[in-house]
Amino acid sequence: MSRHLDLSSWPRRDAFEFFRHFDKPFFNVCVRLDVARLKATLAADWPGVGLSLACCFVALRLANRHQAFRLRIEGERVCVHDEVHGSTTVLREDGESFFFADLVHTADFAAFRAQAKTAIDAARTRHAEFAPKPQETAVVYLTSLPWLHFTSFSHARQWARDGARDDSIPRFAFGRTQADGPHLWMPMSVEVHHGLMDGVHVGRFVNDFEAMMAEPQAWLGARA
Repeated sequence: MSRHLDLSSWPRRDAFEFFRHFDKPFFNVCVRLDVARLKATLAADWPGVGLSLACCFVALRLANRHQAFRLRIEGERVCVHDEVHGSTTVLREDGESFFFADLVHTADFAAFRAQAKTAIDAARTRHAEFAPKPQETAVVYLTSLPWLHFTSFSHARQWARDGARDDSIPRFAFGRTQADGPHLWMPMSVEVHHGLMDGVHVGRFVNDFEAMMAEPQAWLGARA
């Protein structure tokens, strides 16, 4: 379900009108997350579950908690989705190509992991046509680069042929970890549309992400 935002009472209306006409209206921040506690908890309670999948779960959970990450531009209006899900890239078994897996948002990690495993396993072996879903906007994009401990990142984009700039879907990327004493740093890229949010909104999102990394037992739960 979705609705349209009442722009007349939206505090960011002027910023929306300003930034949505930019040729490049997106901004990107890269931060590093200490995932040492998460890795230890996964190893003890969820063997076989990777850091990137757990981080995708957190990103989806927080995107649904923070309204700014559920806003999408539709022409002159702003749509508010009640719930968003995830689409993640999956390296196929040939090691040279990738496909997409749909990740369904749920507050329960066990249920999320079960659905995600099925979708990811299918994406690795599927021989279907490469078919993204650009028409779907109740989604956030997620990708993992376990080969790179990056400090900057940008995503490929394509404007509509008629010049419309309605692509406003947030994008996340997670990179290779790097040990540093008791810390295990993972880079995370967050790319968003400046017409829909500012640094303060991304900052709140990242602060919540860091808090969930510090207390993974609170949301991972017991293995099903």
